[in-house]
Amino acid sequence: MSPKPLSWLACVLVPVLCAGLTAPPASAEGCEGYAAEAQPLPNQNVEIPNPGKFAFGRPTGHKPTGANDKAPLPNIGQMLARALTPSAQAPSAQTQKQAAVVPVPAPNATVPAPVAAQPIPAPAVAAAPAPAGVAPGTSVVGWVTGPDSPNKTIQNLAVTGTDLGIMWDNGDPANDQVLMAFGDTKGFCQIPGKQWRYNVLMRSSDRTLANTVAVGDAAMGNRYSGSPIWRPGIAKQIVNSINAAPEETGIIPTAGVGYGGKQFMNFMSIKTWDNDGQWTTNYSALAVSSDNGESWGVYPGTIRKPEAGNQNFQMGAFLRPGPGDLYLYSYGTPSGRSGSAYVARVAPALVPDLTKYEYWNSDTNSWVPGNPAAATPVIPGPVSEMSAQFNTYLKQYLVMYTNRSNDVVMRTAPAPQGPWGPEQMLVSSWQFPGGVYGPFMHPWSTGKDVYYNLSLWSAYNVMLMHTVLP
Repeated sequence: MSPKPLSWLACVLVPVLCAGLTAPPASAEGCEGYAAEAQPLPNQNVEIPNPGKFAFGRPTGHKPTGANDKAPLPNIGQMLARALTPSAQAPSAQTQKQAAVVPVPAPNATVPAPVAAQPIPAPAVAAAPAPAGVAPGTSVVGWVTGPDSPNKTIQNLAVTGTDLGIMWDNGDPANDQVLMAFGDTKGFCQIPGKQWRYNVLMRSSDRTLANTVAVGDAAMGNRYSGSPIWRPGIAKQIVNSINAAPEETGIIPTAGVGYGGKQFMNFMSIKTWDNDGQWTTNYSALAVSSDNGESWGVYPGTIRKPEAGNQNFQMGAFLRPGPGDLYLYSYGTPSGRSGSAYVARVAPALVPDLTKYEYWNSDTNSWVPGNPAAATPVIPGPVSEMSAQFNTYLKQYLVMYTNRSNDVVMRTAPAPQGPWGPEQMLVSSWQFPGGVYGPFMHPWSTGKDVYYNLSLWSAYNVMLMHTVLP
């Protein structure tokens, strides 16, 4: 709990002053120095195309605009008591790097059929006063992944670098856990293909969150252990290609929810990583697991190609019902980081049946069944990689995302469709010139103390943040 050294503060306030300084150990490329102990993935004998393109193992498109790869990383151990405050923007020079993804061959998956249910009437949601327009106090808790994480994701899961960390409650009354889905994941650099995985999953039963989101030990075939693994020491890719597109360079999770003994995860199939903060999708779809995330299948009927209104639902954010509400809500944004947010709702038992979704249309002030093209924006863009929940302290719906300036912001509303209040700053991109993105809220922190995962590009790892609401 020691105070932050003045030299580090100068680096944060005037990054150019630190151009010649040595960054702390976490700033090194995540997989350097660990290859000697690494074990190859099970598909090590599969031919790997263009391995030379794995210069940094990061897809260009996920890089926030203006992020500085060489920015000194914060020493989180010295930041525990430091409150983050809003500050002016200081743009960084943009760089572009080519990267490629090595797909892992997909097993054939059996896809369960959707469950029928009766229509549920729309509930009335009472308005509540919006919080004052001041920036809440925010601080860093600790690393969730990477070389400085107490979870030892390198030694235990061969995860040296990853991002996102989407969190949701598994809804299992026998063993309640928070599941975390991560995006493009790299392992040990000297293994062919750098043990690249499209996605991995971790599990946590941690309710204290004092140091970070604690991940338990992983065990083969144990659906409640810390992670699904191929074998001890390596987390497996959980959602594989279904070969529904001729060109695919990523399968990235964007939202998850547990209901009725199943886990549902929205993901996007990446066609191309384009400029910083931009990418093109083949489609989005729903994956399902009946064993707490150990194995996954994909509902073919949930594929949304980017057309006929479905282009606005390429990335998602699930929202569990608030008090008196029986619908599950699904927010959507287009691919990349420049689009607005839209919202649909569905009876939870009908999540895999896209024909049962209703889309909010502000022109008619009504929910329109079965027509994604009828959806109108509920939050103006740019809205990037958002998460949503009903907050029990505010008695309001709460969303977090990164905006045009790559700042982490939040908004509140009395109903899932809005009206949404103004943006409130949580983390300025200038405070983290390495590039922050993907604020995904912890589902068990719905009160005054809100915890959320946040990715830092320059480290290409995930840290836990803490915001105290006013």
